[in-house]
Amino acid sequence: MRRRLVLATRNPGKVREFTRLLSGLDIELVGLGETGITDEIEETGSTFEENARLKAVGYARLTGETTLADDSGLEVDALNGRPGVESARYGGPGLSDEGRVAKLLGELEDVRGWKRTARFKAVLALAGESVPGGVVTEEGAVEGAIAHEPIGAGGFGYDPVFWLAGLAKTSAELSGEQKDAISHRGAAMRKMLPHIERLLG
Repeated sequence: MRRRLVLATRNPGKVREFTRLLSGLDIELVGLGETGITDEIEETGSTFEENARLKAVGYARLTGETTLADDSGLEVDALNGRPGVESARYGGPGLSDEGRVAKLLGELEDVRGWKRTARFKAVLALAGESVPGGVVTEEGAVEGAIAHEPIGAGGFGYDPVFWLAGLAKTSAELSGEQKDAISHRGAAMRKMLPHIERLLG
């Protein structure tokens, strides 16, 4: 019987991304929508690591299953690191991905290209009774810049404006496999995989 791993998200884009990242393991990855859990763990932390830990530990308790959580976001140097931990809530709870991108571009309207440096950061947390110490975390990052307009139809969130100079493309122009190879979540997951593999052993 395949081991089940709960992914602490209701975002279908993240479920697809993590399904790819974990495709080499004999596990069944399920999002919160498939667990029947309707409670929401508040992201009250001031760092990505604090929020990832809160979600992983909280949902592991609620589901009784090993849970993987991520907290990730965009840090823009010209905005003093914003939106940061507020990336998914930037501009208020009613805003769509497109609305958040538009808000970001508006705030950077007068910032020249070479000053638009930014990075995506991700912290993954794995929690559950079978995890040594109860919870373990790993992190990853990718450097880039903010494009002047959205480019590409793939990905989600800020991908259409996250410019990767080495590839001369935004994250939204990459295939899923290309994105996984260089993304912040991909980097964090490569560090997390040995922890998950130990649970399967």
